[in-house]
Amino acid sequence: MATTNFKGQPVKLIGEFIQAGEIAPDFKLVKSDLSSLSLKDLNGKNVILNIFPSLDTSVCATSVRKFNKLAASLQDTVVLAISKDLPFAHGRFCTTEGIENVVPLSDFRFSDFDENYGLLMQDGPLAGLLARAVVVVGKDGKVAYTELVPEITQEPDYDKALASLK
Repeated sequence: MATTNFKGQPVKLIGEFIQAGEIAPDFKLVKSDLSSLSLKDLNGKNVILNIFPSLDTSVCATSVRKFNKLAASLQDTVVLAISKDLPFAHGRFCTTEGIENVVPLSDFRFSDFDENYGLLMQDGPLAGLLARAVVVVGKDGKVAYTELVPEITQEPDYDKALASLK
């Protein structure tokens, strides 16, 4: 069982956090228009999973903005912004912030993502939400890079995530 921290306090995650070298498990998440998107829909592309607790926190919002800017220059790469926020909140945030290069996805309906990637917080004040992490899946469907951010209140390492695409 993996752990992270929230404001210095340990938080247990349900399951095992996915590791580089593994085949990325398929998942189904909900887009802002309430349709579904699966990882298999993106076969043949690099996929960056920017995973976080909620868009209603400053660090989560910052990570989506940064990945939106970075995604504009990435070829054959799709950036997914994944949280348990409802699709309506994703749509509102992206419209307000001018987010066009990231696909916001909600994990509110299905349970295969949080379980298969080992990111559901079991305890602490944010129990039931997703831990902050970045997972990069290569065009071959294998996990090329993972980062489970050790402190939920800090941003991920954008440079290392992007370097894994080269």
